[in-house]
Amino acid sequence: MLSLSKRLYTIATLVPFGARVCDIGADHGYLSIYIAKEKKPLSVITTDINEKPLEKAKENSKLAKIKNIDFRLCDGLCGIKENEIDTAIIAGMGGEVISGILDRGKNIVKNTDVTLILQPTTSPEFLRKFLYNNGFFIEKEIPIFENQKLYSVMLVKYSGEIKNQPDYFYFIGNITPDTEEGFLYIKKQYDRCFKCMKSLEKTYNTENFSFHKSICDSITDYLKNFGVEYSNGI
Repeated sequence: MLSLSKRLYTIATLVPFGARVCDIGADHGYLSIYIAKEKKPLSVITTDINEKPLEKAKENSKLAKIKNIDFRLCDGLCGIKENEIDTAIIAGMGGEVISGILDRGKNIVKNTDVTLILQPTTSPEFLRKFLYNNGFFIEKEIPIFENQKLYSVMLVKYSGEIKNQPDYFYFIGNITPDTEEGFLYIKKQYDRCFKCMKSLEKTYNTENFSFHKSICDSITDYLKNFGVEYSNGI
């Protein structure tokens, strides 16, 4: 059995058996290979905008003796036909990049039958706001701590309902502090906002100061709901 990192394995666990999967961003191809071997998919498509990682993924699939992966050189979902997939994975990219891929592929992903598995490396708040402003919702969110970095893996569906969330939600999403990884993720987001707030404290940018202060206050209140005390943590 192919050994995956904790992050990739968590993503793989969210892929349904018998799915029609598209993995955006080939990298080394390990995730697609694992899915093709272990999830009994109806189909697996792996895409990349660059030829080199796609060739590397092809080479690794041959070494693993996997033949049922369709490799496509394209930008995100732009090489995917409507109703060709029911599960799309976009992982290991910034929140802005993932949002752009979804926006350009809206004819594919704005479909209640399509499941999205998203894992932003940066700017998760940007991605969450994009999702809720465009009719998506986060059904499940899993915090991951790997290689001294914290990530969130999001299971996302489309409903068509645009729903505004409180500002702090875009920073911490559906993550709760009832696990160590969950608490560390929320702490990281709080500390980011607290650092911004302190840097703005003696400037004339009162609007941004108030925004970041309200995020910190809201996260502090959110944690209290779980019996966790945390504030001014830097």
